[in-house]
Amino acid sequence: MTGPLRIAILAHSTHPRGGVVHALALGEALAALGHSATVHAPDPSGTGFFRKTSCPVISVAARPVSGSTVDLVRTRIEDYLRHFASPAACDYDVFHAQDAISGNALSTLTRRRLIPGFVRTVHHVDLFSDPQLAYWHDRAIFDATALLCVSSLWQGALTRDYGLAALNVGNGVDTDAFGPEPGEGDTALRSEWGLGEGPILLSVGGFEERKNSLAIIEAFARLRQERPAAQLLVVGGASLLDHSGYQARCRAALDRNGLDVGPGRPVVQTGPVPQAAMPALYRLADALVFPSLREGFGLCVLEAMASGTPTIVSDRAPFTEYLTAADTVFVDPDDEGSVLHGMRAALRPSARERLAKAGLAVAEAHSWRACAEKHRPVYASLAARKQEMSDA
Repeated sequence: MTGPLRIAILAHSTHPRGGVVHALALGEALAALGHSATVHAPDPSGTGFFRKTSCPVISVAARPVSGSTVDLVRTRIEDYLRHFASPAACDYDVFHAQDAISGNALSTLTRRRLIPGFVRTVHHVDLFSDPQLAYWHDRAIFDATALLCVSSLWQGALTRDYGLAALNVGNGVDTDAFGPEPGEGDTALRSEWGLGEGPILLSVGGFEERKNSLAIIEAFARLRQERPAAQLLVVGGASLLDHSGYQARCRAALDRNGLDVGPGRPVVQTGPVPQAAMPALYRLADALVFPSLREGFGLCVLEAMASGTPTIVSDRAPFTEYLTAADTVFVDPDDEGSVLHGMRAALRPSARERLAKAGLAVAEAHSWRACAEKHRPVYASLAARKQEMSDA
């Protein structure tokens, strides 16, 4: 099948997590290429996606859930199945899942012969101790008609651990939305959150184990001994998973180190913020500290770089796939001393200028259009399957 395609892209949430950001940006890039891409996500709050988009979006009716993670995932799969229960709702050329929740829904729709198959992007592979979550996780990979991933790290993991081939499509960044020039709202945000003379270290993703928050806290506590005006700005944290146990450990570490939390305090925790505020928060930071233990790609690294903000990242894949020591400050995420050293290095005035310039170049090299272009052959193959199914 040639020509414009009607593509349904499915995400797990309307909140600003990496896979959701990717889904929306991909939909917009595909629309710019002449396709009709509609991004879907369950929306129990009814408030819609976290930002405005230039491509169509559908907030899927979703029920509130108060039970376990298994209950939540099961309910979200069922929400999707109700939405796509009729042939009319399935009138797309291609279905594309960005996560295991939507992947399981599309797997069931495929078995019901409502759709001919689906594409699945595996942003990263997770390990679940709960057998039901582990089953859903693997089913959304094995049942996919075609697999995509965003880094060579996870491309290799799919081959090694699952015996499956995947195409690496990478990631992009919107350099129109994220830029180094100060904006009108920068000063107001600085005042709103009580950000002082700094330095300001930015952590994106809330307090979460795979974000290595405990190492960030311990390294920052030692930095405060040298730089008493330093502040740690912790942004985001919306997640479907329950991180309460790890968050309690983080609160204990903050208390143990005498780090108060709140606007104007040593640690400023914003929680989820409007997407329109993110470019300013990157610009207000002296460095992004992101020594993640496990990451699909690390979209916030590109966003910080596009904003002219130096970055501190783990010296492991996927970061080492698209960054060099000239672009960022690499640290050992398992060594709090290394994270502290990285903070010191990124805050040196001479390093800041060099890293800001290098980061802008990295950001310019990662466009969403190029990412979308890599999807087109896979989509064409899926669309041909739909045509064969219609002809049969």
